[in-house]
Amino acid sequence: MEERNEKDQYYLQNVIGISAVEFLWGLGLPIVIESTFLQLFLKSLGASGFAIGLIPFFFFIGSSVFALLSSYLTSGLAFKRKAVIILHLVSGASLLLFGISLLVFGQVSHILIVFFSCYAIFSICVGMTLPVWLNFLVKIFSENKTVAGLAVMMIAQNVAKLLCSLVIVRFVEKFAFSSESSALAFMVVGVLFILGSTFFLITRELPHSHERLAVKRRPFFGYIIESIRHILKNRNFLYFLAGDLEFFIVVTIISFYANYATTWCGIDAASAAGIFVGCIYCGAIFANIFLGSMGYFSLKNKYIISKIFSFSAVIMLTLFSYYWSFYIASFLLGTSRGTRMIAFAPAVKKLSGLADSTSYFAVGPILTLPFAICLPLVFGKFLDHFAWLQADSYKIIFIISIALIFVTLICILKTDFTDERKLGSHLDGLLPKSF
Repeated sequence: MEERNEKDQYYLQNVIGISAVEFLWGLGLPIVIESTFLQLFLKSLGASGFAIGLIPFFFFIGSSVFALLSSYLTSGLAFKRKAVIILHLVSGASLLLFGISLLVFGQVSHILIVFFSCYAIFSICVGMTLPVWLNFLVKIFSENKTVAGLAVMMIAQNVAKLLCSLVIVRFVEKFAFSSESSALAFMVVGVLFILGSTFFLITRELPHSHERLAVKRRPFFGYIIESIRHILKNRNFLYFLAGDLEFFIVVTIISFYANYATTWCGIDAASAAGIFVGCIYCGAIFANIFLGSMGYFSLKNKYIISKIFSFSAVIMLTLFSYYWSFYIASFLLGTSRGTRMIAFAPAVKKLSGLADSTSYFAVGPILTLPFAICLPLVFGKFLDHFAWLQADSYKIIFIISIALIFVTLICILKTDFTDERKLGSHLDGLLPKSF
């Protein structure tokens, strides 16, 4: 109780700090993550469907393999803010470097290699950031205020994303994807990310009482083995991980559907690059307000609702090919993503049963990695190989996605979100106290 009151004392200060970070990052995220702009930019450089599939591939590799490394390196740290800031800064610097390279050299023959190299660095750093950042977020708030605090943060991020999407529409209409304009876009994003990272300095981080003393770090492979053993003993969390695969399905759909719209459905590039993204973020803001800050529905029901939205969105993409249908589908995809963003960290924290759940945020994605990296690459290769099917090739991957989302819904229905405290009591002995 005393720890909760101490954290609540800094609630407003922490909300302002993380919201400022996410607002500035939100101004740049529509360019580089789950971005319709990025897939159209790569298409203008002559990238294949398989190459475009590398975007989520790199991101998922970063958020799994390298997330595990950062989890291990920070496992004994009572304070994680410094690590969060450094990783955020390097992420922004990698995009700034690509923007400068594109401005200096233009669209040379090897510019795709330069892009994927810089994007790989960006993805690795973001991936390494995720488990530390998520654990940092759930630790700076008391349990009863975590969802509300994260909802305010995500509203700030998604409002900024919405503003950026409006700018993208005008940007693409005026400049298309010329070397100079695209270079400027990536440079601005890099600067925004670097500047935004400094606002973490506003936040106040309090360790749990048992973390106030430094602990000795276990050997790396011992850390991995103990983490995996802990998770494999946690049946509820395994069901939850299987249910969370919907996240990768939605990201993969977002990575391809703008090209489908512009190539086969007569949608102009400016609308696909900007308005689609704007609708996605409107959906996310809707989720943040009604399922986050207003606190409607339990964590389990939030996940069920998320899947209903994504299921409906992909059905709409399969059946219709009009402007309005893409806008509605984008809104539903955004609502699904927004719901997952505010529910994921608290769900992992609860289902882990641990005070420091960094290992769960890092090792969990390793278990889902095969699915995460294979899905976008397989879809991209399928689109290249069956290009002669034209629009039907996209509809086939949409139908497959519908079936996969239905399976994830079944897994979430089997997850017991009421048993998390019992989990903590009988699993605590499996991991060292640094967990």
